[in-house]
Amino acid sequence: MIDSWLFGLTLISALVFLGTAAACALLIVSASMRWHRAGAACLLAGSLLYLVGTVLVTMVFNVPRNDALAIVDPASADGARLWARYVSDWTAWNHVRTAAALAAATLLTVALYLGRDAGSASV
Repeated sequence: MIDSWLFGLTLISALVFLGTAAACALLIVSASMRWHRAGAACLLAGSLLYLVGTVLVTMVFNVPRNDALAIVDPASADGARLWARYVSDWTAWNHVRTAAALAAATLLTVALYLGRDAGSASV
């Protein structure tokens, strides 16, 4: 029962993470095609920042560290050495992901605000 619950939670998390990445990819295309509109630069920057600072950092830096830690014996000397390195490296890259996600969310919010103002001005 717990395994199926955990699998469901993992699946939902992956869908949200990858769904946001797919939405950002579409927003990059949209911003590029509508470059003249208000907020397009923020839309492009926020989407790129999310993809690079969150998705790419996760795949290149955090996931490999998680995988390496999962296969080592925690009671061994190798496990202790890996854990000491893991804690500082993983945490540093997690801070990068967090800052990138917050900055991306800020830029995307500004893009929405600017786009809203431009839409009401043209009516």
